[in-house]
Amino acid sequence: MSNYVFPAPVQPIIAVKGESAAYPVRRIFCVGRNYAKHAAEMGYEVDRDAPFFFTKSAHMTCASGSVIAYPPQTEDFHYEMELVVALGGPVFCGSPEQAAQAIYAYGCGLDMTRRDWQIKSREVKRPWAFGKDVENSAVFAPLTKAEAFGPISNQRIHLELNSAVRQDSTLDLLIHPVPDVIAYLSKFYHLDAGDVIMTGTPEGVGPVAPGDKITGGIDGLDPISLTIAAAQ
Repeated sequence: MSNYVFPAPVQPIIAVKGESAAYPVRRIFCVGRNYAKHAAEMGYEVDRDAPFFFTKSAHMTCASGSVIAYPPQTEDFHYEMELVVALGGPVFCGSPEQAAQAIYAYGCGLDMTRRDWQIKSREVKRPWAFGKDVENSAVFAPLTKAEAFGPISNQRIHLELNSAVRQDSTLDLLIHPVPDVIAYLSKFYHLDAGDVIMTGTPEGVGPVAPGDKITGGIDGLDPISLTIAAAQ
């Protein structure tokens, strides 16, 4: 029996389509600038040598359909629509082929971002924590098992803000393919079941305001939604 000085936090989870059991989130890794046009809109050249990553705490997990408060200390809160990959087994220093075998499921995700803090941090060469590791900023729709989704190809990825299309692209435009992303990350970490990778967003990111509703989807996956409420 465990003995804690205060109650242990609730385990973050993501629903799995067709399963009564949920997927427990261990870690969240995020790929930066993995679509060429998004890199351009952020003012960067495409880096094709290797992906780069930042992280979100597992307890930033938020379920699709939630209503969240506009976060504190920002005036520029942005949406980013992404393909999510959930691992179901170990990978360490693996090949892309081994990485692909470790994929349990895919899903739609939103990487919600304090853009003003991300940019301020970047300009003074500080970590992106205040910009990216934001409460309720890792929003996940129910996962679809990899065998049901099939291979990643030119599936449409899109996002609407108050029903107006803001992001509209296809998964074949990912600069670093998913197996390559996992294999590269596995050089630095012992990856395992419960590790979630948000694979990057296409162009068209932008701000939200209290009262806004975000919807989005990827062909073959459950759609995602999020409503922004007033700041606390």
